[in-house]
Amino acid sequence: MLIFEQLLVSFIAAAGFAIIFNTPRQVLWPCGLVGMCGWFVYTLLGLANVDAVVATLIASIIVAVISQLFAKWFRTPILIFNVAGIIPFVPGGLAYDAMRQFVENNYDMAIQLAARVVLLSGAIALGLVFSEIINQMIRRAKWKRINDRLIKD
Repeated sequence: MLIFEQLLVSFIAAAGFAIIFNTPRQVLWPCGLVGMCGWFVYTLLGLANVDAVVATLIASIIVAVISQLFAKWFRTPILIFNVAGIIPFVPGGLAYDAMRQFVENNYDMAIQLAARVVLLSGAIALGLVFSEIINQMIRRAKWKRINDRLIKD
């Protein structure tokens, strides 16, 4: 599939899940844009032969950073953008394949697929948490500078 088609589908997926989660109308396009940007980064890293777990980690960090910016800009909770933006990365098909292999008693393949699902899911979670930690550190540094100025004055 061409990159343009993948970007369009990821935009529709992210915006569609935003609709399912009853997000306000004015942020549906930004939610789709967050998902599309994350998928674009993931696709570029995939073209550069970066491992899928590392690509998912980096793309989820990008999604979280863009979500933080949009949350401030549109004055909405960050969770709206995070959830919609991370949907294209959820390894649902891989999890299905893992469960199918378990049911078919092909345990060797099932364990491999399940381990991959856990790694991808962990990369998503770690990327979101890492971005939030960086955001909190920046906020504390700004707050400390403001307090230092007030104390000196």
